[in-house]
Amino acid sequence: MNTFKKLKEFYWPYKRFFFISLFFLLFVTGITVIYPIVLQLTIDEVILGGKYDLIPYLAIGFIAIMGVKGISTFFHQYLGDMFGIQSVYSLRDALYKKLQRLSFRYYDNARTGDLMSRLTADVEGFRFFLSFGFAELIRIFLLIAFTLGVMFYYSVPLTLVTMAAMPFLAVVVYQFDKRVHPAFRGVRKSFGRLNTKVQENISGINTVKSLSREDFEIGRFLEKNEDYRQNYLQTASIWSKFFPLMEFIGNICVVALLAYGGHLVINGDLHTGELVAFFSLVWYIMWPLMNLGFVINLFSQSKASGERLLEILEAEEDIEEAPGAISKERLEGHVTFKHVSLTYTQDDDAALKDITFDAPPGKIIGLIGSTGSGKTTITQLITRFYEPDEGEILIDGVNVKDYSLKTLRKNIGFVLQEPFLFSTTIKENIRYGNPEASMEEVIDAAKRAQAHDFIMEMPDGYDTMLGERGMGLSGGQKQRISIARAILINPSILILDNATSAVDMETEFKIQKALKEVMTGRTTFIIAHRISSLKHADEILVLEDGKIVERGVHEDLLKNNGPYQRIYDIQYQDKDVIMEKQRG
Repeated sequence: MNTFKKLKEFYWPYKRFFFISLFFLLFVTGITVIYPIVLQLTIDEVILGGKYDLIPYLAIGFIAIMGVKGISTFFHQYLGDMFGIQSVYSLRDALYKKLQRLSFRYYDNARTGDLMSRLTADVEGFRFFLSFGFAELIRIFLLIAFTLGVMFYYSVPLTLVTMAAMPFLAVVVYQFDKRVHPAFRGVRKSFGRLNTKVQENISGINTVKSLSREDFEIGRFLEKNEDYRQNYLQTASIWSKFFPLMEFIGNICVVALLAYGGHLVINGDLHTGELVAFFSLVWYIMWPLMNLGFVINLFSQSKASGERLLEILEAEEDIEEAPGAISKERLEGHVTFKHVSLTYTQDDDAALKDITFDAPPGKIIGLIGSTGSGKTTITQLITRFYEPDEGEILIDGVNVKDYSLKTLRKNIGFVLQEPFLFSTTIKENIRYGNPEASMEEVIDAAKRAQAHDFIMEMPDGYDTMLGERGMGLSGGQKQRISIARAILINPSILILDNATSAVDMETEFKIQKALKEVMTGRTTFIIAHRISSLKHADEILVLEDGKIVERGVHEDLLKNNGPYQRIYDIQYQDKDVIMEKQRG
């Protein structure tokens, strides 16, 4: 029950629904045990005793009991569902909030499909046990207790003989629980892997089709599907082995009842109606005990689901706000790195090594280097997507750890290398970071990002609905909308991570021209592979293997005959050859 204790905060606030549901369950269970008593009275008093005048009273009483049971059943089930639904509402809310707080480091190792499986299938599995399983477990014990009470009232010796095999049934149920829980945890894990495979395939369907790898992907899916099937078959095998054994022990109890009960009736120690009632009552114990296996099955599934949900809830939040974090509406944007180093994982090489630079307000800093040299990592440290292992990062002379995350990130406009657009209108995508922006401000931001013209050519202009991840737009169009979104929040610090990598040279020129006005008075970091995108920067940092190997302005770096000069030669050598031929 340790899993349920850890998740108690989510269901305990709604305990009133559960306990009121149990109150009505008492009526339902108690009335259920009355049925055999009515049957016993009908046989002994009416049929064998000849008291036919009791028939109307028994009929009216039975109908009244059925009515009470029906009403009690409704409230029991409705309130039980309310308990489960309200609980998982809070749980799902907490899970989603936790996912929003977790850093990039967590998502580096997480899989989207598996997370989706946890927030859907695992949450639903946990809810079903809260709504049904808990109450069913209590109903089983209540029904057994009430039934044993009536059975002991009829005949203590017959009850003891009938129940003699019950301890063996309890042992079987216990062994079933020990084996079925690990099996269901395997089922949940394999389902998460299957879900991940489907998600990855759908997300990468363009790549799959363009390389004609459909058959390969089908094969990989079949592997995951087969793993899921084998895990489920293992669980079914456990169930199929234990359930017949439970039923066999139950039938032994029935045989003992009929043999010894018949003996008591023949000797006059038990009435015929009491034996018939006893036969009905024993199944009120047998079926719940055998159903206990099903409830344990549910419990094992929900426990496995709960464990997977706790893995999210208990995940370490390595990016936290300091007590009394500074909240400011506007930062100046003076960024300073002092001997900053970072390693993503313990066994990897350092992503950044002793990075030091100063970026006063209004300055443009260019970052260039080969893939994996640490350009994007530097900007992700400014926004505290990651924490440095050594050194410190200051904004306006204050360590970024001392700012509230909202203050920090509201003052940073981040245009990612791979822009993400939501399945909503273009207008809502642009003002995602500033929901209160007016339509005039949205249009102005779009014009600065050279996006207004193509937006107006769309069917509904700014009200055009976009498909998933901006489906229907070109890469360049998506990047320009992303730039407009960053401009609209009016940031003190602007970060452009290959923001013009998906546009043609003419559009890049237009965007750079428009951005010159936007960058005025802001500290701007431009990450680019093309020198043309950052040669106007106030300082260019050239990175290799996580270290700054050169720094300076474009003209000075060309004189150094270093890494920057080599990058320039690679990008412009063909152009120089063509110009030389034209001169010749």
